[in-house]
Amino acid sequence: MLDTSNPAVLVNADLIRMHIGRRVRAAIQVIRSDGSGSVIGKSTDEQQLVIKGHPPAPLTTFVEVIGVAGSNQSIEAEIWTNLGDNLDTASYDSICKLANGEFKHMFY
Repeated sequence: MLDTSNPAVLVNADLIRMHIGRRVRAAIQVIRSDGSGSVIGKSTDEQQLVIKGHPPAPLTTFVEVIGVAGSNQSIEAEIWTNLGDNLDTASYDSICKLANGEFKHMFY
C-alpha cells in the first residue's frame, strides 16, 4: 500500500526555501560528486543545489532525490533515483511551480 502520510513536495532551488525542514523531491543535473557523500547539482531552475547523503554509483546525468530540505540550498537525501542522461528540465520546473501554486491541491 502506498504511504501518503508524508508526501514529498516537488521543488526547484527557488522553491526549496519555503519548505526547510520538510520532505521534498527535486530533480538535478549532476555537476560533480565530491566522493564523501555530497553532490553539487543544477536544479531545474538553473540554480545550484547541494545534495547530501549516500548516492548510488554510478550516477546518471540527471537524478531525482527525496529528502529533507535544509538551509543554504541543500537537501539531505534519503532516496536517490537515476533519471538517465536526458530530462526535459523546463517541463519538470513547470510542474514544480504548479505543485506549489494554485494547483497544489492536485499534488498533495
